[in-house]
Parts: sequence; structure tokens; C-alpha cells
Amino acid sequence: MSGHSSTQTGLARIVSEIEETAIALILGLMTLITFINVVLRYGFNTGIIWGLEVVTFLFAWLVLFGMSYAVKVTAHLGVDAVINLFDEGPRKVFAILAGVICVIYAGLLMKGAWDYWAPFAGLDATTGRWFPTGFENSRDQAWYEVIDTPIPEWLRFIEPIMNEGEAYEKIPRFIPYAMLPFGAALLLLRFVQATVKVVAGRQKSLIVSHEAEDAVEDVKHMNAEG
Repeated sequence: MSGHSSTQTGLARIVSEIEETAIALILGLMTLITFINVVLRYGFNTGIIWGLEVVTFLFAWLVLFGMSYAVKVTAHLGVDAVINLFDEGPRKVFAILAGVICVIYAGLLMKGAWDYWAPFAGLDATTGRWFPTGFENSRDQAWYEVIDTPIPEWLRFIEPIMNEGEAYEKIPRFIPYAMLPFGAALLLLRFVQATVKVVAGRQKSLIVSHEAEDAVEDVKHMNAEG
């Protein structure tokens, strides 16, 4: 993993701490729920009926959150054998080109994520096949619920807002699905930031490149025979 965190500003370090804490909490909750379910299943012949569904949602959140964080810390792997045959100037051009392509991809992903999630939140999807050209009326699907996970009482305040006063039995889908547009938007932001850093010369590429090999060399002596 890249060592960029050592040169972060105070605000950047705070944001990184928040992101890393969120990732750690998601991993911790996944582990805890799975462990409890295993104990209940094999020890007491029962289980948490909503456990698998919640862990599935958390895993999706982890992927969507983690992909943008990996862009931020330059932790994504890539194949750069051909690019490294060129001098620093052409390599920078290739890195900028890769960044532009990634920004376009993240923008398309953001549009798709919004269009999928918006109806579940009672909002309008965008028009346009590739890029948003406006908004169109979408069928309100805010009443859709997840399959197993019951809605906690402290979330009942959303019923008059999202479900026309009707009570939810399970958590509405727009809540766990909200990570789709959030994760896509964060990925788009990180790709834009990374591309700007490459243009400014503060970063050489979007991938981990040979830093992984350097890290292996740094700890190689630990595996040496005594």
C-alpha cells in the first residue's frame, strides 16, 4: 500500500481516520454477526434470521466503500510492465489518460447507481442513455422492503415521509441501497483527485505499481534464515 498517508494534511488525516474506522466497523460487524450465528446454529439449533442478509449488505458496503479508499491510497493493483518501458514523460501521459478513462467510468457508474437507487427512495431517475440529461418521473418504489431484516423502532420516523404513513415491517430497501450512489460518488471524487495529483506531479500513477515489490524487499530480511 502506498505511503501517501504520511504526507497528508490535518483535514486529510481526519477524513482518512473516518474512512478507515468505517471500514473497520463494517468488518467487525460482519465478523460479529457471523460468529454469533454460527454459535447459535451449532450450539442451540437456532440463529438470527436476518443475519445473512445484513452481512450481505455489509459486504456490499465494504466493497463500495473500499474501492474508493483504495484509489485514494494508491492500493489498487495494475499491470505496468509495458508502461515502464517508456520514459517518465510518456508514462505520465499514460497515467493521465488512464485517469481520464477512470473518471468517465466512475461517472457512468454514478449515473447507473443513482438511476437504480432513486426509485427506491421515491426520487426521479435521470434521462439519457450514457450521461444524465435531466430527470424523468420514476415509479415510486419507496414501499419496497428487504426480505428478512426488521425495521428498528428508531427508524419509524421515516414512515410518514417515505411510505405515506404506512408502517414498514422490514427495513425499506432505499436504506441499504443508498451505498450504491454514495460509493459511486466517492469513487468519482477519488479518481478526479488522483488524476489531478498525477497532472500536478504529486503522484506517478493510479495503481500501486512497484511499491508492493519495494515493500517485499523491505521485509525480506525478516524471512531470511538465521
